[in-house]
Amino acid sequence: MLPILKAPRFKQYAIVLIVNLGVITTGMSLAWPSPVLVKLRNETESPLERPITDEEGSWIASVGALCNTFTLCFLGMLIDRIGRKHCVILTCLPKILISIVFIFAKQAWVLILGRAIIGSADFFLFTAVPIYASEIADKETRGSLGTLLQMLSSLGIAITKSIGPFVSYTTFSVIFAAMNLLVAIPVFFLPDSPYYLYSKGKIDKATDILTSIRGSEELAKEELVMYSIAVNTEKVDKMKLLKDRVFLKSIGIATVLCFISQFTGFNAVSYYLQTILVSTNTKVMPEIASLVISLIQILAALCAAIVTDRWKRRHILLSSLIGVLIGLLALGLFFKLTEEKQEVIGFLNYLPMISLILVIYSYSAGIGSLFWVLIPELFDGPGRALGVTMAMVFVSLFIFITTKFFPLLTVAIGPAMTYWSFSIICALSCAYVYCCIPDTNGKTFNEIQKALSGEQSREKNEKYTDK
Repeated sequence: MLPILKAPRFKQYAIVLIVNLGVITTGMSLAWPSPVLVKLRNETESPLERPITDEEGSWIASVGALCNTFTLCFLGMLIDRIGRKHCVILTCLPKILISIVFIFAKQAWVLILGRAIIGSADFFLFTAVPIYASEIADKETRGSLGTLLQMLSSLGIAITKSIGPFVSYTTFSVIFAAMNLLVAIPVFFLPDSPYYLYSKGKIDKATDILTSIRGSEELAKEELVMYSIAVNTEKVDKMKLLKDRVFLKSIGIATVLCFISQFTGFNAVSYYLQTILVSTNTKVMPEIASLVISLIQILAALCAAIVTDRWKRRHILLSSLIGVLIGLLALGLFFKLTEEKQEVIGFLNYLPMISLILVIYSYSAGIGSLFWVLIPELFDGPGRALGVTMAMVFVSLFIFITTKFFPLLTVAIGPAMTYWSFSIICALSCAYVYCCIPDTNGKTFNEIQKALSGEQSREKNEKYTDK
């Protein structure tokens, strides 16, 4: 057993797993509105002085994403200044403090403010962890290790949906606070990113860490050569970076991926899952259905981890979007039938459950997992922190729009048209992915940058011309 513990691949998996532990509580936080909003609207279950209104509920669900749109612009600068590891540690304190405040909250505004702070910390964690993981993993394991974020986030969602509906608000808040404290402790014992250490001139320390996680000093030195190509010995000029054609192309692709990841309707469905299941008036218990769907989400993320380094990223994304598209069309069909007062019998009674399972499985096994792999891969070392931060700003803005206005949209045009609108976006997204998303499987960051700049295409053309 001891030789296994010393194996380089084992060390990579262990380090990335530990840094992703905080994502479990982020998943719990993301799913928090699903069971808790139901309690806060119930006069007998709510710990507040009065039940919350629908408007307050929508703000509780969405305010974290809105605040993050502004706070991440400043927090993102810390990733290159204090390091990836210390940024992860920095997110722990507000998450612990706010989860304790939630236990004693009596006013709706306290929950809204708390959700704003904890949401900003969660999104900052979502920014720092993929960067750290991509710099710890080698090119062969970068895909599978990158999907751990979605897997552990899904585990956190499952914990919330398996416990939240069946315990009181106060009991769940205590569990949430304890989990935040528990997952923060192991992060202090992790090494920092070797790339970050190299960029700060700590070459010996970076070499030691790389030798340990790559298995030999020779492999470590090869990677250090790539670092030397990527790292600018001077301070990164952000304005110069924003004028770089390859960086702008990466930002463009990342922004569209952010749009696709949110406007395919997954988060709108996930945040209001229990509310949606209640509104279907089917015989399936919403709490049980919600738990089953969450467990399927974990299974999907596990499947993504298995196939990510074996299949082309583009093919996985296309399969994922087609699955979401079919699920949304079926969900829209169910609500259309109920709108027209048609009796829902037999198989159609279970159509919402089947549709939700298909949407959540397809999303989690594809775009939901690969998003965290692809975004860091699109940028080289000096531009990675800025690029991923900018992408997360767009993600948080899009999440705010979908979660804040999803209930309003369903009221304005009806649930059926809402889900069908998301399905149209899925269809358009398939076309974009097929034409524009590069394949990054098994490539170094330097090779990916060459592909984005068109150097590989030019090299191939020159090769064929010479022949």
